[in-house]
Amino acid sequence: MKQRVKIGIDLGGTKIAVVALSPSNQTLFSNRLPTPKGNYQGVLETIHDLVNQAKKNTGADGEDNVSIGIGIPGSVSPQTNLIQNANSTWMNTKPFQSDIERTLDQSVKLANDANCLALSESFDGAAKGAGTVFGVIIGTGCGGGLIVNGKLIEGRHAICGEWGHTPLPWLKADEFPGPPCWCGQNGCIETWVSGTGMEQAYQRTFGQVFTAQNIVDRASDGNKDAQACLDMHADRLARGLALITNLYDPDVIVLGGGLSNMSHLYEQLPFLMKKYVFADAFDANIKKPVHGDASGVRGAARLWD
Repeated sequence: MKQRVKIGIDLGGTKIAVVALSPSNQTLFSNRLPTPKGNYQGVLETIHDLVNQAKKNTGADGEDNVSIGIGIPGSVSPQTNLIQNANSTWMNTKPFQSDIERTLDQSVKLANDANCLALSESFDGAAKGAGTVFGVIIGTGCGGGLIVNGKLIEGRHAICGEWGHTPLPWLKADEFPGPPCWCGQNGCIETWVSGTGMEQAYQRTFGQVFTAQNIVDRASDGNKDAQACLDMHADRLARGLALITNLYDPDVIVLGGGLSNMSHLYEQLPFLMKKYVFADAFDANIKKPVHGDASGVRGAARLWD
């Protein structure tokens, strides 16, 4: 493959980000725009605008000089070639790959956004050199991606790593059957440990409505209800990650998404997980992404690598 400018797009629930990387993976350009929620055509147009900005600012154009990778919520079904399992539900059942390739007039590679995070951090981030890496998204939704010996594992149905839609394990009496999930089930891990899930848990338990950031700020100010909510959240996240550890036993778990900025998680999770991990001695290796909230978009840019 020729040495090309690598453009990545991260299609998130609240923003769409772009980055252009040099052949040596240096950032040449980056920007982000709000996601036009519920507007599929608007998503296509916003991505088109961002890609054009990247091309203009790097002076690169045409498939010989530019590659494009996009991290998406959900995945492309190998059976139907349509988007499946996106918590940005207006994307589901859409032929996004063919539509975006027609919009950009260029071939594009797609991958789940959590897979892009895991790829990025295993390439040159917190999990560089690790054999098995599980990348976690805890933001508006909850996703995961698995890397084994540098290779992304997607699975027969392109759903490998979708731990957010498995039940919260080791349920406590007051947690059954769990909140309803947009996917049609009850008690999915996403409904407990995502930012949205934490906000809803606070409302159910304490009868007030706050954003996840408000809850974190109130806990920092000594509010006992907010601190109790963070403690419950950490315990539930620990149970979910213990399940992943018992299945995959990753060398490194990298936390991404907005909630990954909560520093107490890195202190509490190893202790909280230990009770549930099926090993006589548990040595957790849970890390922040080296590239921060740009990790997913960098992974998307490197899908052609």
